[in-house]
Amino acid sequence: MFDKILIANRGEIACRVAATCARMGIRTVAVYSSADAQAKHVAACDEAIFIGVKDSDSGGNAPKDSYLRWQAIIAAAQATGAQAIHPGYGFLSENEEFAQACADAGLVFIGPPPSAIKAMGLKAESKQLMEKAGVPLVPGYHGANQDAALLKKEATRIGYPVLIKASAGGGGKGMRAVDSAEDFDAALLSCKREAINSFGDDAVLIEKYVQRPRHIEIQVFGDAHGNYVYLFERDCSVQRRHQKVLEEAPAPGMTQALREQMGAAAVAAARAVQYQGAGTVEFIVEQKPGGEMNFFFMEMNTRLQVEHPVTEAITGLDLVEWQLRVASGEKLPLQQEQLRISGHAIEARICAENPDNNFLPATGTLQVYAKPAHSAFVQPGNDSAGVVRFDDGVRQGDAISPFYDSMIAKLIVHGASRAEALAKLDKALAQTHIVGLHTNMQFLRHVVTSPSFAQANLDTGLIPREAAVLFHQKKLSAAQAAASHMAHTLLGERSTETADPFSRRDGWRAFGTHTRRLHLQWHEQDVHAELSYLHDGALHLKVDQAQGVLSFARQGNGAVTVDFAGQRWDAHCYAFPTAQGTETHIFTAAAATVIAAIDPFLQTADAAASTGRLSAPMPGKVVSFAVKPGDVVKAGQALAVMEAMKMEHTIAAPKDGTVAELLYTPGDQVVEGAELLTLEA
Repeated sequence: MFDKILIANRGEIACRVAATCARMGIRTVAVYSSADAQAKHVAACDEAIFIGVKDSDSGGNAPKDSYLRWQAIIAAAQATGAQAIHPGYGFLSENEEFAQACADAGLVFIGPPPSAIKAMGLKAESKQLMEKAGVPLVPGYHGANQDAALLKKEATRIGYPVLIKASAGGGGKGMRAVDSAEDFDAALLSCKREAINSFGDDAVLIEKYVQRPRHIEIQVFGDAHGNYVYLFERDCSVQRRHQKVLEEAPAPGMTQALREQMGAAAVAAARAVQYQGAGTVEFIVEQKPGGEMNFFFMEMNTRLQVEHPVTEAITGLDLVEWQLRVASGEKLPLQQEQLRISGHAIEARICAENPDNNFLPATGTLQVYAKPAHSAFVQPGNDSAGVVRFDDGVRQGDAISPFYDSMIAKLIVHGASRAEALAKLDKALAQTHIVGLHTNMQFLRHVVTSPSFAQANLDTGLIPREAAVLFHQKKLSAAQAAASHMAHTLLGERSTETADPFSRRDGWRAFGTHTRRLHLQWHEQDVHAELSYLHDGALHLKVDQAQGVLSFARQGNGAVTVDFAGQRWDAHCYAFPTAQGTETHIFTAAAATVIAAIDPFLQTADAAASTGRLSAPMPGKVVSFAVKPGDVVKAGQALAVMEAMKMEHTIAAPKDGTVAELLYTPGDQVVEGAELLTLEA
């Protein structure tokens, strides 16, 4: 076994690997960029080495200037005496050149051999290999000819809708669904551009877009002694932009016969490339009337997956420990007949993004980062029933930057049944409080409680199908938000009282009743409230049409129990000053919301100044402009493309107008709010 390894990654996966190594007595070395100098994964390891290029355009933060610099990573491993390198996932984890360079430098790459990465790394070639191995394939074009006219002709032959996929891609990058021939050319260009930026290779393949598909993958392991096993399946059908949102194991509705067929196919795929270590064989599963399911090989990810914790939860195994043992030359710890499924596990990916604004990536500082009571990374010995697990690589006060993936953390629950796991997940999500930037926390709760997910009516179109109950939801009323805000505010005021009677904040008046009038904003709506201090000490609150006595009490866990207008609820409140007053973030068992109190002395109005301006909705890079000065545009027309957190985003015209000026050029880095171009009415 190794004495020391270098972890060539960041965030929660680096922390995850460090935790297993610590349990096994293996010392670890972290690598970091300028942005990650104080990151959690750096503190989790025994040593740390800076690998960024400080004088680069990104200041050593962009992946190409830090975590993709494999020569610097190998040099760091050699300098610190590490014997092996764990690549995590993303970045260099599926880079054949890096794996070979590790071997040439006398270092163990904790992953498959370079030949396996090469064989499975290009989707077209891997499809051809799988066909020879007898693994079922989706109808498509996997050829080397990349002429645009030929690709379009092949798409017509296959039949729309089709899926364009970057041959060297993964993680939803360089992938576009196309419904008609009219949309093909633009989708192909965008797909190729994203592929070259993400993988340095713009080759694509075309496949039939399977209707009502489920995305089910099989976890496989192989060792250097010719042993192979599959550790059952994961359902990853809930996706946005071809990226997974929720994953669960085992897959709902999976029969033992189908599980064995898919497991055998996955092992056949691994054997075909003499695979070693952890890998995932991904299948598209076609659902036919009557419940019959057909499966087709999609791709093999030659690394550990983001969703590996759900497999650990149902098997009671530490897959990182298996990786380390196999890489050190040991045989697989267990054989197929020794593996068992216990209970049900679900993982939710907590991301910095705004689902109500087309999942736009978000950046900011974690002003509040409160997590539910949770376990360590894994409970070896299959005793993880009921566990809540939280994998992350950040702490309160950390900044989420635009340079890396938007995922903040992973929340994993395990229960005796799927229903129990669902209940635990919703409760754990409710107990997770994040303030400082947009996240998908409430969206995840909406998905978990949606009819389709709750009833396991799964396919990759679940999110658009359930859009009516997933987006722009207001699970708390304006009255509840205002009452929670007032309760929190009054408790704060009372905490400043002393024995001096003149310090009292009870609104006492010798004659008459004191009434406080508040201007609040909730979901961009103006809300007017009046709080009256009655002579008997009671408080009367009126919020628009709701009114009644307001009472409240602080609980031991920091929550406030609020009683108003015939309703009672517990709320955790976090208030922060803003340019216009105070913003209070409210978290309850039912939902979360934000309400702002407007101070008339601070309020400013600059809406007029922004007329005709188009600003960057997030920090990132300008990829291209689709217009030039003087062009007449219509509302909704694409004007520019930006790239942030490894994804492309189109900026559209908010109204009809004429382009007056372009203020940046393609390739420029811009901050959030930067004016990109101006429109004249």
